[in-house]
Amino acid sequence: MTQPAITAENLTYSYGQLLAVDHINFDVGEGEILGFLGPNGAGKSTTIKMLTGQLLPKEGRATLLGMDVARQPKKVQTQIGVCFEFTNLYETMSGIENLKLFASLFGVIDFDAEALLKRVGLDGRGKDKVEGYSKGMKQRLMVARTLVNRPKILFLDEPTEGLDPASAQTIRGLILEEQARGATVFLTTHDMHEADKLCQRVAFIDQGRIVALDTPHALKQQYGKRMLRAEVQDAEGSLQTREIILDREQTPSEVEALFKGEQVITIHSEEATLEDIFIRITGRGLS
Repeated sequence: MTQPAITAENLTYSYGQLLAVDHINFDVGEGEILGFLGPNGAGKSTTIKMLTGQLLPKEGRATLLGMDVARQPKKVQTQIGVCFEFTNLYETMSGIENLKLFASLFGVIDFDAEALLKRVGLDGRGKDKVEGYSKGMKQRLMVARTLVNRPKILFLDEPTEGLDPASAQTIRGLILEEQARGATVFLTTHDMHEADKLCQRVAFIDQGRIVALDTPHALKQQYGKRMLRAEVQDAEGSLQTREIILDREQTPSEVEALFKGEQVITIHSEEATLEDIFIRITGRGLS
């Protein structure tokens, strides 16, 4: 078995009396995309800050690529890329200048800023000052900056939050490209659909504790339910919804009765979403 790219052991952090991250344990494999999911204030960003050496754990240990983050922060940081939800770009500099500045900080030689800008859909805008960029353009530049040093581990904190569909799709494509390159991705997001599509496993964090960790498929099998949802037309011409839970002994007879006794307009299968499962486990939503 290969060594995990990320290991959290009993990781704990508090702000005064507030226990923000409560003795959590998990591994992330090399080349894996792990979704770290939870509402605001659940401990997601604090966890990232401990994993990347920005905060020292009150208890426990974070290990990246076999290195203790607290003991070797500078060495760890040469191997990672971090993109937070809130942009911290140099607004009076151009996109190219922002990227070249970070390349110089990492000691990257023969850096091609324009090629990286093209990857994030900003070709032709590299010489423009960042203060003139839209929110989506700034977020794409943030992701590009994260890739300057070809990191082995990417930490992406809500990378598509508030973006238009085209910008969000560009960033999702980049995440998959980086995984194909061999990078490990630690992704926090509110978007359960995004997590379902991108992540091999997801961890639910609530009030500082990991309450579930598994593949999306396994979580749906364990906590969700599959069903048929049909639209039927009544005698007055109004549409009504009928639901039949699948995988039960009476399911075939219920489906037969539906088609015999109702005028079925549409029918399709559904399964629980990750948000449905999060609500079932925690008793609250992601907002």
